[in-house]
Amino acid sequence: MLPRDLKAEQFAGYPPEARKLVVAHLGAVKQLPLSFVPSLLREVIEYDYKFPAEHAAIDRELAALSSLTPAQIHEWFQAFWQLSLSGKLESLDWINQPAQFVEQLSAYLWTTHQLDAFTDAAIAYGNRTRIGTAPQLNAMRRLGVAVIGQGVLSYDGPLFRNLREHGTYFRQVKSENGVKLLLAAVEARAKTHPVPYGHWYVDGGQAAEHSPLLTCVSFQRLEPVRAALLKNIQMEIGRPGMGPEELRTHMARLSPTDLGLDKGGDEVLQRFQVKLLTEGSGTQIFSTTFAQWTAREALRRAQPLTLFVRFAPRQRQKPMNELMSGGESNPELDLRGSLIDADMGAYYHWINQQRLPGSEQSSFLVWFEDHSEALVIAPSLPRGTESNSMLNLAELLSVAG
Repeated sequence: MLPRDLKAEQFAGYPPEARKLVVAHLGAVKQLPLSFVPSLLREVIEYDYKFPAEHAAIDRELAALSSLTPAQIHEWFQAFWQLSLSGKLESLDWINQPAQFVEQLSAYLWTTHQLDAFTDAAIAYGNRTRIGTAPQLNAMRRLGVAVIGQGVLSYDGPLFRNLREHGTYFRQVKSENGVKLLLAAVEARAKTHPVPYGHWYVDGGQAAEHSPLLTCVSFQRLEPVRAALLKNIQMEIGRPGMGPEELRTHMARLSPTDLGLDKGGDEVLQRFQVKLLTEGSGTQIFSTTFAQWTAREALRRAQPLTLFVRFAPRQRQKPMNELMSGGESNPELDLRGSLIDADMGAYYHWINQQRLPGSEQSSFLVWFEDHSEALVIAPSLPRGTESNSMLNLAELLSVAG
């Protein structure tokens, strides 16, 4: 089947908002090549479970496609039309299973030496959709906060090395009640601008007491879900013919209820959490990886105005089979190794924040928990400098603007 043969009733299995959206733009979708449409539907079919920022992006994309003339569609998608697809691919249920189709399409393009051409076409399409898009105006300056080194009593090595050239290094920070002060500042931002999924608190351990205005994801709270997933993976690995690709496909199909998450909860957030664990490498096992990947995905998908990430100690490295078993209730922690991981995780946090609209006005703070070292990147502060100012964490945030 090809896109030109699409009918509205074929989307009956889509969630309500996704179905409404694709039917509204069906005229445009029918004019697009098969090598492109399933990638679009892969996003649309999840529309009901996406964040507001993702809704806006999909809405803009479909509106742009619907505004194109036939000549413009030919110009935009000529490279996609030139890709040769097999009859087997055409016969797949790419309407209801677009993600599985895209997986098989990728493998087919690789074996037929067309993957580079597809990549070039996709990049060109992405560039076209960005042209003419008005820059988004944020309700407030975006703020990122990373707290690293929980439980480390002393560390003589240099911290924030990758960030120092971009901001001001503070060496005499007052550390008393630091986490409380930072959380209070984050909560104040959420109260001032209460945007859905606009203010996040990510904890690599057990979350501290916090306002319900914050979207909170924590490693400890997801422990039953992580255990259920690891058990599921172990069972699947034991099945005949189960390889890495088959396991990945299986994990991509898991739902919140498959992993024991309660029905009736925030389904958008629950599905986000499941994807963190089924798509992230090591997020099921290592708390530092979990915190870093959650920060990355929250910024990429939800584009929050505030993201507070507190890293916690991870367990020590062991053979993968032992780590996957999840049988150890009190694993040995690697405090110093976790600090090094988190230091790099904070750098990634800042990089991903800089990819979002308004990055030139954004601020970022990273603090060595319970110690006097911190670094702030903000438009109002000089770069590549050091300060001996004695400030607490709340005052440091106010300096950041």
